[in-house]
Amino acid sequence: MNIANQLITGQEAITDTTSPYASLVNFYSAFNQKNFDSMQANWLQSGQASMSNPLGGLKRGWNEIQEVYQKIFNGPAKVYVEFYDFSIHATKAMFIAVGRERGFLEIGAEKIDLAIRTTRIYLLDQQQWKQLHHHGSMDNPELLSRYQTAVLNK
Repeated sequence: MNIANQLITGQEAITDTTSPYASLVNFYSAFNQKNFDSMQANWLQSGQASMSNPLGGLKRGWNEIQEVYQKIFNGPAKVYVEFYDFSIHATKAMFIAVGRERGFLEIGAEKIDLAIRTTRIYLLDQQQWKQLHHHGSMDNPELLSRYQTAVLNK
């Protein structure tokens, strides 16, 4: 296992567009730029996809997952995350990226620093890496509550 000493923000230059690394860069680019079409292209478009994260709870299938991204992208909060301290575990048809996200959420005058443990699973579908599963967790319950309240308007 190699732990990457690099950061993925979505702004990185990609030389091999078919690599697992490129798929991760594309995800963070879509997320940080609130680009729904690119986000949709990053995910497996089927009922097999799943997501368990601090905002959406457990979502199954792209139709449920897309609702979480639409809330983030169309809401008043600015959310930025970057991936670091990660490792990629790969086979010919699947890879798992395990690491951490850091970033922030800004809404009005409030700014919340984010710290999330993250796992993303991709599979090879028609010669393209597609995200099959995402799991994100926050260790700090107070931070989780503030994040959910700001984005979901609880």
